[in-house]
Amino acid sequence: MRKLLTITALLLAGLGVFAQDGQREDAAAFAKDIARPGVQVFDVRTANEFKTGYLPHALQADYTKKEEFFERVKYLHKDQPVYIYCLSGGRSTAAAKWMRENGFSKVVELEGGINAWKQAGMALEGVKDKQPQMAVDAYQRQVQTKGWVLTDVGAAWCPPCRQMEPVLQALLKERRDVKLVKVDGGNDTEVMQSIRATTLPTFIIYKDGVEQRRFTGITSKEALDALLK
Repeated sequence: MRKLLTITALLLAGLGVFAQDGQREDAAAFAKDIARPGVQVFDVRTANEFKTGYLPHALQADYTKKEEFFERVKYLHKDQPVYIYCLSGGRSTAAAKWMRENGFSKVVELEGGINAWKQAGMALEGVKDKQPQMAVDAYQRQVQTKGWVLTDVGAAWCPPCRQMEPVLQALLKERRDVKLVKVDGGNDTEVMQSIRATTLPTFIIYKDGVEQRRFTGITSKEALDALLK
């Protein structure tokens, strides 16, 4: 009996290891699963690759830029499934391995990456003509006004930016005196250079056209409200 219990325990341990091992899905299964609620879609290609088209609701972090990857992955929920992909599967496999080893409960890879997705005849989002950049003088006109102005340099595909969006909306609902200026962190590069914003998200607070302070990353509504006083 003791030997049987030992064998059973070893089998269960083996199954546990197997469950944490590489898990991959073809494009059809991947597409079906990422349409479910509570799923996080994670693109680990470069920003330029991302601009050529991405999967629905994808968040992005360049795996080849370790500082960016480690910073953005902090804002993913470890207890919710992560569906990860890159161009052909190499980077996503390495990233998925690291995530499994660092507490993510379920990480599923897209077999063959974006290349396989396209070969399966599936459409990508964000495939459109390049959007014109915000002009630097247009940005300056927006912030050079009387009262409080909050600049948000972010992008929908940036994990901490997406986490801050409900915080911003809650703040603006209460603070009608604050004007929000959005700068697209994936497109408005000239404005970003002019205001020296290199990290997403970056927030800059102006009062009567003069910069008062700035910060990067996430914060609470209460902390942000305190900075606007």
